[in-house]
Amino acid sequence: MKKFKKLAGDKGFTIIELIVVIAIIAVLAAIVLVNVTAYIAKGRDAAIRGNMATIMINAAVYFDGKVPTTYVGFPATAGYTQPVVAITDAGGTMGTPQATATGFCVSATLNDGTTWCVDSTGYKGTTANCDATNADCQ
Repeated sequence: MKKFKKLAGDKGFTIIELIVVIAIIAVLAAIVLVNVTAYIAKGRDAAIRGNMATIMINAAVYFDGKVPTTYVGFPATAGYTQPVVAITDAGGTMGTPQATATGFCVSATLNDGTTWCVDSTGYKGTTANCDATNADCQ
């Protein structure tokens, strides 16, 4: 049987060394991936809350521009529907908007399961849902 001698000029890695390096890279990638997905979900929830604030501002603009002043009809406007598209794109689930002559309320479920609500009184925060009678966050 012929034995191979390693020449002085032969350089390189053994298969074991390559497997160890690949395993280390895989472990590090798994750690990073877990942390990154949590930050992505937080970013989407922040986008949902921001678009909900936009709906609140657009509702106030709609109310001030109507004669007589009313919130009725606001959910059919682009000031409501465009932020809703952005909210659903970010993974949020919209509740049914409540609009009366003197009040407006809408809620959305965030990716973390909490319900975020905005209304015409200026409230922005977590709540159970919108109150259909008063059109405000409970």
